[in-house]
Amino acid sequence: MNSSRLNRVFRGDPWIWVIVISLSLIGILAVYSSTGTLAFSKQGGNTEFYFLKHTGYLLIGFGFMYMCHLLNYLYFARLSQLLVWISILLLVVTLFVGSEVNNATRVLPIPGLGITFQTSDMAKLFLIMYIARYLSKNQEDIDSLKVFRNILAVILIVVVLIAPENLSTALVVFFTCCLLLFIGRINFKYLTMLAVSGAVLISLLVVILMNLNVENMSNSRIPTWKKRIETFMGKDQGESNYQQTQSKIAVASGGFLGKGPGNSIQRNYLPHPYSDFIYAIIVEEYGLFGGALIVGLFLLLLFRCLKIVVESPRAFGALLSLGLCFSMSFQAFVNMGVAVGILPVTGLTIPLVSMGGTSLVFNSIAFGVILSVSRTIEEEKNKQQQVEAV
Repeated sequence: MNSSRLNRVFRGDPWIWVIVISLSLIGILAVYSSTGTLAFSKQGGNTEFYFLKHTGYLLIGFGFMYMCHLLNYLYFARLSQLLVWISILLLVVTLFVGSEVNNATRVLPIPGLGITFQTSDMAKLFLIMYIARYLSKNQEDIDSLKVFRNILAVILIVVVLIAPENLSTALVVFFTCCLLLFIGRINFKYLTMLAVSGAVLISLLVVILMNLNVENMSNSRIPTWKKRIETFMGKDQGESNYQQTQSKIAVASGGFLGKGPGNSIQRNYLPHPYSDFIYAIIVEEYGLFGGALIVGLFLLLLFRCLKIVVESPRAFGALLSLGLCFSMSFQAFVNMGVAVGILPVTGLTIPLVSMGGTSLVFNSIAFGVILSVSRTIEEEKNKQQQVEAV
């Protein structure tokens, strides 16, 4: 298949396609290597089970990504008006009837299919779409308090519903939304007030947690939050410290070229080497080169999306692509920061790399939407050139 044929089949920014395929291939190799212990404990030694499951979800995600990239991204503006409220409803349902995973009620079972999906991934995707649409539609009144108040209300509803069972994701969503508000030209005075209020609330939360007796709160996430903060501050030597110690050993032992694919030792000691600490396994097996490659791919994604922002003739396309890109990249960098010990344990994964289910599908949709924006911009640019040529 020649390059022109490939360009007709895979439209949009070719570098983003390269990023998606590269991250997916790295993820398949890393998941296959890091799920051996899990396969023996859960699947009777069937080491191909999680490899095939992960690859299957990736293929489903690629199907959605391909369909999304063929659509005009303006359709997502209309869909977001409905889907963001459906997401909010599902977040509420998850809090009451969701399934528990790792001591947190984060997933909702899909009746008849025997699978679950994490509603926060869905809410994050459609909230960014909704914010991009709202900001682009209200550029003429963007300095008004009413615009800020209305969009902040939706953001806070989503964040508050996610936070009780997944605080790290809620903070990523909130930070991403604040960035979109800044880029969308919301009055800087309101953003400053929001930033100061957020910093004060987080500081108060940390102080309260550090002085809180959590012995009778085992049914909530509060003891986990406190333990992770204490571990990061060096005051706790429990499970979270064990995780980060094993992760640091994996990173330190990787060297420049690593131990080679499938030769990780720490995958047998880390509790979640296929998700939360997959970056540590990648560095151990592929060395500094492999770790730098992951960082480089997400930095390249940021660069290509900034290029889309510059070239986009519509505010919605610019805000949409940058919001989705920043959300996934920020999540990935937090995961890497945890693996090397510069951030507290969060439970965040690397999009398209960590083992997942429906999270892979929603991340693939996000990439498809970004590709849709770049494809539409490219087609409009070509049409304009043809008109000028005539």
